[in-house]
Amino acid sequence: MPRKLTRRERRRIDEALEHFARNQYLFENFAKSLMTCFAEHPLLAGFIHFIKYRIKDKESLRAKLEKRILSEDTEASNETIDASNLFEKVTDLAGLRIIHLHTEQLRRIHPLILEILQEQRYETASKPLAYCWDVEYQKLFQGIGIETTQRDSMYTTVHYDIAANQRTRIRCELQVRTLMDEVWGEVSHQVNYPTESPSVACQDQLKVLARLTSGCGRLVDSIFKTHHEANPQGPTSSER
Repeated sequence: MPRKLTRRERRRIDEALEHFARNQYLFENFAKSLMTCFAEHPLLAGFIHFIKYRIKDKESLRAKLEKRILSEDTEASNETIDASNLFEKVTDLAGLRIIHLHTEQLRRIHPLILEILQEQRYETASKPLAYCWDVEYQKLFQGIGIETTQRDSMYTTVHYDIAANQRTRIRCELQVRTLMDEVWGEVSHQVNYPTESPSVACQDQLKVLARLTSGCGRLVDSIFKTHHEANPQGPTSSER
């Protein structure tokens, strides 16, 4: 029988949520500031199909904290997240997403992002990480200095964990993905978040969708490559 949260654990979660609510404006300001830096950069702006930010809502955060506690054993749960370490342990309280058209553009996008962060004196709390299951795209990411890992869900996105340069140490998770990967991401989010769909068929269908969107991504890369070969005087495929 599944374990239920104790009264002490529920109180700890409530205190963490109240702490976040009191400081939510800091995350909002940081995310907006980052979005402006990226969207108004004269070179990066040309690669951005669209950009948006979000702040994690109370119920999503509650569900995340409850899930994390219940996934641990009773002894380990005594060391779980609380108000004192929430901002350190949960890195996606603020999220920013950059959507671009095709994967090859990462060769230009990645160094521009690092350049902007350095100019603004923002630190990365960890190295950029690409979640990627496609071997060919793994090679592309690794070739430009981005570490890769896989998820069983066949999720594909590059993550940057950015720390604010201010007294209260808050962070924002930047996700960079193609428009095709965004299709999969949005469908999966609706079906599997905050709890996964119990349907085995639905999970299989999401994996099929991941393969289809990856194939479409390759086709888009090929279209731009072919266009450049026919128009060598124009911008390269990674500049469009």
